[in-house]
Amino acid sequence: MTQKHSDYMHWAKTRSQARFNLATSGVGSFPLSGLKADLSRLEINGQDGYGYKPLLSAMAQHCGADPDNVVEAAGTSMANHLAMAAILEPGDEVLIEHPTYGLLLDVAHYLRAEVKRFHRVEENAWAIDADEIAQLVSKRTKLIVLTNLHNPTSVETPDSVLSAVGEMAATVGAHLLVDEAYRESVYDGLPQTSFHLGPNFVVTKSLTKSYGLSGLRCGWVLAAPDLAWKMRRLNDLFGATPVHPGELLSLAAFNQLPFIREKARSAVAADHKLLDRFFSERSDLAVVPTSSGTTSFPRLRKRGTERFIERLRTDFETSVVPGRFFEMPDHFRIGMGVNHEMFAEGLRRLGLALANEPS
Repeated sequence: MTQKHSDYMHWAKTRSQARFNLATSGVGSFPLSGLKADLSRLEINGQDGYGYKPLLSAMAQHCGADPDNVVEAAGTSMANHLAMAAILEPGDEVLIEHPTYGLLLDVAHYLRAEVKRFHRVEENAWAIDADEIAQLVSKRTKLIVLTNLHNPTSVETPDSVLSAVGEMAATVGAHLLVDEAYRESVYDGLPQTSFHLGPNFVVTKSLTKSYGLSGLRCGWVLAAPDLAWKMRRLNDLFGATPVHPGELLSLAAFNQLPFIREKARSAVAADHKLLDRFFSERSDLAVVPTSSGTTSFPRLRKRGTERFIERLRTDFETSVVPGRFFEMPDHFRIGMGVNHEMFAEGLRRLGLALANEPS
């Protein structure tokens, strides 16, 4: 029977919170008051069409695309669902990276696709192996799926590799779906979206992880116009019409995105510096360091990671994301950019838990 839920999301909603929360997945919440939106001009009801045109234009301009390429979605998760559901039919072959964000795999299985995996390995700094993908691609392949920045490691995949994978997909008439939920947490110089690397690229984005605007559920898909229209019609079954106050507030956010971006950049940079020092002083953890992103994915060198994570939570009031949700049970994910004082104390407690770990 097809699984119709997400184990990770259930854990995130019911078990991730702790006094010192290192299990976050994006930067701290940006306050409504900071948007400088005229709340007296908010309206409950909008046009009830296929997207609020001023917001679509803002999304398109932000990505250097045309509004016809843009599909509004309720966050990156729904954007991924729309993209995969519009492309895949039951039994179609889809190639998905390993490790990956759990919901991508859950959606593929929910759509009854035939899933094949290509591997990012720690020994290769979690990089994509284009040669492995070339060996897996077949005439039955309809979609290749990856995240950039990689979730959970924050490793960035260069455009040259993405272009090569996109060309492989094109040879069999397949699309390449790039989840860019974390892409804009490369704060030092906004990177161009990979949507422009080829006509078969489909990209999902949002203002959630990198800007602290998760509650707006402002996500979108970039796709060729015909495929974008197919996704809009498909969303008739899921979202029907967007929440118009959210559209208006999202537009206000786009109008001051550089300011919001700088606030997030400063918070993440401070946590990155502290985390780098923490890792440099530890022999009980292995990690591939990154200079960008809001997540890190260390490995506990000893066995018993699940037990350690539970003890960290109960005895030290500190939470991290278990690696089992990324099919890597010896690892755990740490999130940055929420509150520096809380992050520093959480790391201190993580160090104490490691120091007191039974041999």
